[in-house]
Amino acid sequence: MVAAAGSESAAGGMPSSGAGVNPGARTEVVPDPAWIARVQRRTVLVLAAGQVLGGLAFGATISLGAVLAAHVSGDDSLAGLAAAAITLGTAIGAIPLAALAQRAGRRVALTLGMLIASAGVVLVIVATGAHSFVLLLAAFALLGLGQAVNLQSRFAASDLATNATRGRDLSLVVWATTIGAVLGPNLTGLGEVIGQTIGMPRLTGAYLFTIVGQALIVVLYLVALRPDPLLLAQRLAVKTELGAAVAVAPSTQGGAAGGQHEASDRPRLARFAIFAVAAAHGVMVSIMAMTPVHLLHQGAELTVIGITISVHVAGMFALSPVFGVLADRVGRITTVLIGQALLAVALVIASLGAHSTLAVTLGLLFLGLGWSAVTVSGSALLSEASAAAVRTRRQGRSDFAMNFVAAIGAVVAGVILGWIGYGGLALVVGVAVIAVVVLAPLAASTKRD
Repeated sequence: MVAAAGSESAAGGMPSSGAGVNPGARTEVVPDPAWIARVQRRTVLVLAAGQVLGGLAFGATISLGAVLAAHVSGDDSLAGLAAAAITLGTAIGAIPLAALAQRAGRRVALTLGMLIASAGVVLVIVATGAHSFVLLLAAFALLGLGQAVNLQSRFAASDLATNATRGRDLSLVVWATTIGAVLGPNLTGLGEVIGQTIGMPRLTGAYLFTIVGQALIVVLYLVALRPDPLLLAQRLAVKTELGAAVAVAPSTQGGAAGGQHEASDRPRLARFAIFAVAAAHGVMVSIMAMTPVHLLHQGAELTVIGITISVHVAGMFALSPVFGVLADRVGRITTVLIGQALLAVALVIASLGAHSTLAVTLGLLFLGLGWSAVTVSGSALLSEASAAAVRTRRQGRSDFAMNFVAAIGAVVAGVILGWIGYGGLALVVGVAVIAVVVLAPLAASTKRD
């Protein structure tokens, strides 16, 4: 890896700026910061495009999951198992995908995850045609790998980012999901028409768009996600044991606002970030999953329920860049606490206005905004608080935790809803918000934020 000053190093053809030569023939390779910044901008654009396609692919099918589960099983009470299977598949796939990324890079991990998800889509169609409910649930679990890829894409956006821009870069990838999430469900009707034309099983036509979207993602990542952001970040951070060359890590590169990457590992802060993200996701899923059921019991029409969920999805993604910039400027923990305040407002509105469709819709808007603030700032905080050797593994654990908590929350929420109603459910899950607020000062004591 020894390279002369001003040449390109062996680490992926990195252009280097001038560097002094130490006595004893030890050469310090200093990658050109402007080149790294260009690579980062390209990476964010590629990942954002992948998120658009992923949102289209996933959005075109997720709304049909419950319908297919009820259709194949013949029992409406089993409809919720489709979402549970997808969520568990996402959770189970998170850690292996992160481990693969650590060894082989983001490009390989994200591509393989999407290929497995594509196999899941094909299996959904086969299971529907064969009327096999067990096979259908297994297919949905594989489909969850696509969602795991979408989640890990946000961390890929932070691999080469500086502290001054990490929140913004990560949030732009999250924001891109908005496009696909909004357009995807609207492809269901067209997909069904096309599916019937070519003889696909009933209700599976929209999965054609899923297959096409996933295929495009695979091609996009294989071709355009070069150099691999994680592998490049690892090369920049490495110091050879023999001391033959030292690559200046991104952790020593100043950000646009003079911010520095953190070089030290802060496990307490990382654990807080994982907990905060998982808690926010659990609160969001618990309330959101029960809202359609609650509104139906209140006599709301399906169109109104659809609008309510759309408002919620807009809150989740549309303003994520705002929270990303906020996290960069006022601090990660501060933005996490802002998210908790928004979640608290959402829960109070949902509890006090449980019998008002307008109040429930407003509550879900704040619920989405709170989730966005915590997810963006918490994810940036996790990346920042973790040394390179453990960062990817912790990111996988975070994605596992948030989806596992969501799966448990969705099941428990149904029990609570039947016990004390929608308003009571909103108050019960508020315990998670209080826990994050209480733990924040302890986490902040490890770093001035």
